[in-house]
Amino acid sequence: MAINLNNLFNSISKNSKMGDFQDLEHVDGLSISSTSANLYSKQRDDLVLFYFRNGANHASVYTQSKLISENIKWNLKINKKKIKAILINTRNANAFTGKEGFKGLKVLADNLSEELTLKQKSEEEKPEKIDSNDILFACTGTIGEIFPTDKIKKCIPDLVKKIRYKQNKYIWMKAAMGILTTDLKPKLAMEECYIGNKRVKIYGIAKGSGMIFPNMATTLGFIFTDATISSTILKQLLKQNIQKTFNAISCDGDTSTNDMVSIFATGEISNSNLKSIKDKKLSEFNSSLFNVLLNLAKRVAADGEGASKFISIKVKNCKTEEDAKKICFSIANSPLVKTAIAGEDPNWGRIIMAIGKANVDLNPNKLAIKFGNITIIENGKLSYSYNEDEAATYMKDEKIDLLVNLNIGKKEFTSYTMDLTKKYIEINSDYRT
Repeated sequence: MAINLNNLFNSISKNSKMGDFQDLEHVDGLSISSTSANLYSKQRDDLVLFYFRNGANHASVYTQSKLISENIKWNLKINKKKIKAILINTRNANAFTGKEGFKGLKVLADNLSEELTLKQKSEEEKPEKIDSNDILFACTGTIGEIFPTDKIKKCIPDLVKKIRYKQNKYIWMKAAMGILTTDLKPKLAMEECYIGNKRVKIYGIAKGSGMIFPNMATTLGFIFTDATISSTILKQLLKQNIQKTFNAISCDGDTSTNDMVSIFATGEISNSNLKSIKDKKLSEFNSSLFNVLLNLAKRVAADGEGASKFISIKVKNCKTEEDAKKICFSIANSPLVKTAIAGEDPNWGRIIMAIGKANVDLNPNKLAIKFGNITIIENGKLSYSYNEDEAATYMKDEKIDLLVNLNIGKKEFTSYTMDLTKKYIEINSDYRT
């Protein structure tokens, strides 16, 4: 994956469906490093390390798949409020690798903790001994292949040596690119806000392109803030905000074994003491965190494997939010809907089909459907104003908005997806080669 960073930063069209990239800068208490363990046949960074020299409070949400990767098993056993690092590898999911895959993580954790301890001793006035249980892992790639423990272990000294305490947009971009698999674009987002009178940062990166469907988080996402927030509150904030962001996207209806979204708070900004998620001083932070998560989630959907279009599906005026969600994902996961949009065909009959199979109570005589601002169905009938040619022209846009109105309640939900093209088949039929 040879991408010219200068070209990437200078080109708006590279990410036209989602707008220009945001320039992430420095977050106090966070250090970043990336390198290549030669996990791919072509030279590229495939290992990324986030290091918190003073530790970081943290929280994660994980896949609800019944077959989870070994790194998630490792993370679930870590019960420390603060951690020192998270190591991410691509190309290999370390899923369905059994005891050997888990042992591999222990080897890496022992080695990385030793190297970071030595770094502490050489650089810190009050060095700390870093334990293997101070480290989290994220893995992504092919399921069932032997975990490349030795390859990664050999790179750990170089990875630690390359740690940069000061970040700029290029370092962030290297990290964002280092966690990609079949993704075509790195995914970055940022917000700055206030907790009381203290200005804090919320920065994030994510990866995800295929095997994307919510049953927790749907992909890998890493959020960093310099705010002082306990792990307990971070967990509540993340769980609350994940529902309408990462849990609102679908690319192909498949849930990964490795899904995780994590947030880390370095505590370098001494904001007001926060005792509860209901603290009013958290309101702006909570809103900004939602914006970062939604930005990243949309970028994942827009970069779905083979995607040519980014699709928003809003279902409103339902009896329950769960009903709205069912219809959203019935549409988002329908191959017939997705291929029609790929072909720029305003085949609204496929939307009708997807609504009907969602098994939600509705009144057909109250149903309304729009493509963008174009009314298709109103009061359960084809609109007198509907113009097929106008709808066909709209379907040529890169961003497609679908609106379904049941008109029987007050609840709503919005999901995000992509179209289904021939390129998706090409990518996934040739995934391992």
